[in-house]
Amino acid sequence: MAISRPALITLTALAPVSWGTTYAVTTEFLPPDRPLFTALVRALPAGLLLLALARVLPRGAWWWKAAVLGALNIGAFFPLLFLSAYRLPGGLAAVVGSAGPLFVAGLSALLLGQRPSARTLVTGAVAAFGVSLVVLRAAGALDTLGLLAAVASTASMSTGTVLTQRWGRPEGVGPLALTGWQLTAGGLLIAPLAFLVEGAPPALDGRAAGGYLYLAVANTAVAYWLWFRGIGHLTATQVTFLGPLSPLTAAVVGWAALGQALTSVQLVGMGLAFGATVAGQFVTRQPRTIGFSGGNARREPSDVRDGALRR
Repeated sequence: MAISRPALITLTALAPVSWGTTYAVTTEFLPPDRPLFTALVRALPAGLLLLALARVLPRGAWWWKAAVLGALNIGAFFPLLFLSAYRLPGGLAAVVGSAGPLFVAGLSALLLGQRPSARTLVTGAVAAFGVSLVVLRAAGALDTLGLLAAVASTASMSTGTVLTQRWGRPEGVGPLALTGWQLTAGGLLIAPLAFLVEGAPPALDGRAAGGYLYLAVANTAVAYWLWFRGIGHLTATQVTFLGPLSPLTAAVVGWAALGQALTSVQLVGMGLAFGATVAGQFVTRQPRTIGFSGGNARREPSDVRDGALRR
C-alpha cells in the first residue's frame, strides 16, 4: 500500500515515542536490578512472535548478517539500555541517545560514503543541547557505570541502524521478518548471559507481568517493526533524528505520570530538541543502497525513490 513520506515519518516516530516510556515502566513496574532478564523477556518472545507471523528464515549470508544486526540492535543494546535505566534517572539515561544523529553521521561517512553536511551536524548538536536542557535537572551523584552503559547503548544502536541500511533486506523479505530475525538473534544472545549473571527468573506479580507484556509487544515487536520499516525508506540520518523523541517522551511521562516538575528551561530545551527532530527530516538526502540481493546492490537517487514512495 502506498504511503506518503509525512505518514511514513510519523509512523516511524511512534517507535522512539514508545521507547521513551521504557524508563518509567522499568522503574515503576518491573522487579529491581534485573536488566538482563528484562532485556531477554522484551526481545525473545517478540522475536518468536514475529517469526511465527512472517514464517521466513534467513538464507545464505543473511544468517550471519541477522546475527550481527541482532547483536547490535538488540543483544548489546537492550542489556546496556536497561542497565543505564536502573542506574540513572530516566531522563539522564535517555539523554545520551540524543547524540545518536552525530554517531550515525560519522558512521554513515565511514560505512555508506555519505559525508555529513554542516546542517546535519548543527542540527544534531542542537538536538543534543535541547535534550540536555530537559534532563540535566536530575540531582544526585553521577553513576559512572550507568553513564558508560548509556553511551555504549547509543553507539551500538547507531551502528546497527547504519548497517541495516547498508545491507538492506534480501529480495522478497519484508521488515516483519527482518525484525523477527534480529529480535530472536538478540534474545538468544542475551539468554545465557542473563541466567549466568542473574540466576533464575524472579517471581512476577500481575503488575510486573503487565509491564513485561507491554515491553514485549507494543514497545518491542510493534515499535521495532515500525523502526526497521522506516529505515527501509528513509536515510539513516533521518531515522536517527527521530531518536530525541524518546527522551522527550520520557520527560513528558515523568511529568504526567510520576509528578516530576518541568521548568521553563526544560520547556525551552524540549522546543529546541523537537525543532531539531523536525529539521532533521529535511537534511540533504544522499543516494542510498537499495534492492539488496545476494550481496549485489544498485543505487537510486532520493528524488526518484521519494516519487515512487508517494505513488
